Amino acid sequence: MTYTTVIFDFGGVITASPFEAFNRLEDERGLPRDFVRRVNSADPDNNAWAKFERAEIDAAAFDTLFAEEARALGHELEGEAVLAVIAGAVRPAMVAALDTLTVKGLRIGCITNNVPGGKMGIKGAGMTRSEEAANEVASIMARFEHVIESSKAGVRKPDPRIYLMMCEKLGVEPGECIYLDDLGINCKPAAALGMHAIKVTSGEQALADLSAVLSMELP
Repeated sequence: MTYTTVIFDFGGVITASPFEAFNRLEDERGLPRDFVRRVNSADPDNNAWAKFERAEIDAAAFDTLFAEEARALGHELEGEAVLAVIAGAVRPAMVAALDTLTVKGLRIGCITNNVPGGKMGIKGAGMTRSEEAANEVASIMARFEHVIESSKAGVRKPDPRIYLMMCEKLGVEPGECIYLDDLGINCKPAAALGMHAIKVTSGEQALADLSAVLSMELP
């Protein structure tokens, strides 16, 4: 198979997994391990997280609804605290791989389940850490030929429509594409459509698997 296009998830692929940050939050609050994931996996198409990623509710409503869902599972945790830790650290080798793929003539895209962004303030003469992080993300996003964000598209993974939207935007067939995501539930529909799906467990593993599929050395 000759692949022309590589499509990336963002969080957990280009950046470290947000689940690591969730676990730290759970430890700080004395909550059971993976409690945030339990809340977000309950009624996965209609819970607070799903609605926020489709931009059907704002941050204030998410804060309230998530707290209600957490309480229903026996613990207190506000949605605001979850949003505060969601950003993961960028994996430099993954960013370098994006540049290598482009130089080698492959097309790259990004499909990300995300939440509506907020305004970022400036402290004194310098930028806040949030602004610096946002600028770094913007620099990475600019590398992709096309980006689909769930909060803007109104559809989120694992809905097959979002993968087909990317193929339509790029003018490619699913069979030409490799797709990388840290969640198996998001890899399954990509594979069902004919993409070569790679489940990401670490940056090193992702690059090794991608290199093998493409028969290409990556950073």
